[in-house]
Amino acid sequence: MIERITMDPAICHGKPCIRGLRYPVETVLEWLAGGMSIDDILADYEDLTREDVLAALAF
Repeated sequence: MIERITMDPAICHGKPCIRGLRYPVETVLEWLAGGMSIDDILADYEDLTREDVLAALAF
């Protein structure tokens, strides 16, 4: 799953992001820490998958 995490200097200043999208791993972890469930995140951000969120946790 870790291959879902990409780092590109042209996207989000090189921060680790989900699949080259503009969702930094840091932000996904903040959502989870703030009380959002994986299902909440998936409902709000339809271009993310369960595997993306799990990859952020593994990272």
